Amino acid sequence: MAGQAGEQGSAAAKPAAPEDKSFPADPRTRIPFAIALSALAGCADSIGFLEFSQLFMSFMSGNTTRFGVAVANADWENVTRVASTIAVFCFGAFLGTLLAAWVGRWRLAVLLTVQAALLAIGLLMPWGTFAYPLHAYPIVLALGLQNATLQDEGGRSLALTYVTGAVVRFGTGCANLLMGTVAPSFWIQAPLWAGLSTGAVLGGLLQIRYGETAFLFPAALAAVLALIAIALTLAKPGSPLVAGSAPAPDASPKAQVIDPIH
Repeated sequence: MAGQAGEQGSAAAKPAAPEDKSFPADPRTRIPFAIALSALAGCADSIGFLEFSQLFMSFMSGNTTRFGVAVANADWENVTRVASTIAVFCFGAFLGTLLAAWVGRWRLAVLLTVQAALLAIGLLMPWGTFAYPLHAYPIVLALGLQNATLQDEGGRSLALTYVTGAVVRFGTGCANLLMGTVAPSFWIQAPLWAGLSTGAVLGGLLQIRYGETAFLFPAALAAVLALIAIALTLAKPGSPLVAGSAPAPDASPKAQVIDPIH
């Protein structure tokens, strides 16, 4: 009896498994969409890097280094150019998170549709000046917004437009795998890196051949993904294929799920 009571006490003291906050909840859509969007980001970043004199469209770590070098050299045109790009990217993440909370179960479809539109609109924008590359801003805004589209089991935004986080999580995940404590999101890190790298190669080839019109490829890819998301949402409303039980990405653990649009 005492042994049984001890076992029951141990079971009662064992913490419950954390809630899965993935979005979409079903990995059959989340993982393919994540890899496709990483490839899209790598493609757009590579095109933009070549088209806009080594200005990154999605890799803000690289832009931050360029910002520091520009400040050190008192190159104020470059300071303004890089700082404005970082600000637009940040605003994209801000806007995407608000949209994700506002549109509820239509989140995947809406964010992908907006992203496709912004990638295409970039080709219609005036070039602006070197310090203010207006032509690049819609592309940067789209890629910032993309980071609010998907989230892992912990409710964190999946890093779809940069690979530093993926490489770090893969390295730490390998160590945790040896210790038997690996997180489920570990397995997607290598495919995300591969997707972004493959997209970057493709983007470079497209830009060399087609110039700025190469941006139509990532725009078309985003549009195809948006159509798939719209079709799934209409055919299977509320399905884990296109929905989840978590609030907007990176929200407080106490945040409530918002689904005002039915």
